[in-house]
Amino acid sequence: MFSHKDIWRGIDRLAASCGYSASGLAKKAGLDPTSFNKSKRLSPDGKPRWPSTESLSKILSVTGATMSDFIGLIGENDNENSGLRTIPMVGFAQAGKAGYFDEDGYPSGDGWDEVAFPNAEYQNSKSIFALQVNGDSMQPLYRNGDIIVVSPQERIRKGDRIIVKTKNGEVMAKELIRQSAGKISLKSLNPAFEDRSLTLDEVGWMARILWVSQ
Repeated sequence: MFSHKDIWRGIDRLAASCGYSASGLAKKAGLDPTSFNKSKRLSPDGKPRWPSTESLSKILSVTGATMSDFIGLIGENDNENSGLRTIPMVGFAQAGKAGYFDEDGYPSGDGWDEVAFPNAEYQNSKSIFALQVNGDSMQPLYRNGDIIVVSPQERIRKGDRIIVKTKNGEVMAKELIRQSAGKISLKSLNPAFEDRSLTLDEVGWMARILWVSQ
């Protein structure tokens, strides 16, 4: 059975894993920024308070985390990153440069940062990494500062959102419309940008988007 302290700890760790303070996460979820303040965790007579189920639902929604992910963050260890895995991360601008990936699209070389990743479903996957969105080319789905977690190992199907890196160093996030023996057709996530069609000879690697922290 979980205690009040467990649940509040989980909120703090979820916020930290996505780069927010507890008040920043509350604001991101459309709640009063003071909803998760330390002072709100006790009633006026000193009794522990529970966060509302509505507030939990909203923070899970904006972070993309599941209830299983959240439960994985509420262990008794007071280490703020307990239960969290760290994965390599670079910005989209860096991802287009040489030296950050091997020929199969896996992280290599120096210059990678690390980010905590709370999604329990992929905790044991060794192929995942994160890209931080720069600019507005992927709006409205992905905004500047969002962290996208991808895997070049996961099978890609029609309709999946993917990251594509071309052999000339261009990195883009698109939706796969179709793939033939020698060509892929891609739909832009931002309607202001044109859809793309690439031959497989032009593609360096592709990776399916698994999770996004927003």
